Amino acid sequence: MLPRSRRPTSPGDILRHEFLEPLGFSQKELAEALGITRVRLSEIIRGKRAVTPDTAFRLARFFDTTPEFWIGLQADVSLYDTLQVHGAEYEKIKPVRAAVAYQATTSDELATKRWN
Repeated sequence: MLPRSRRPTSPGDILRHEFLEPLGFSQKELAEALGITRVRLSEIIRGKRAVTPDTAFRLARFFDTTPEFWIGLQADVSLYDTLQVHGAEYEKIKPVRAAVAYQATTSDELATKRWN
């Protein structure tokens, strides 16, 4: 469930505060160990770049976590950000049950008029 009052913690913040700092790794050291550029890693940590499946597999392998952990963190941030931008549009969409109920009511009324 997405938090409503604040943006979810980004994968970059988790990476920096829960992994890099406690282990004493620099961004350069981690980038080399993961086989990615320092710029790519820095952009992830600063929240300027999303964690891709490729990066998730690399982080999971190195830190003995799962790719789903990293993708889940990224998905939470991406969903939250998208909801902030398009939330009002999404509210205008009628759920299929409501649309089907409306259509059924209209069809019933038409059928009744035809047969009566």
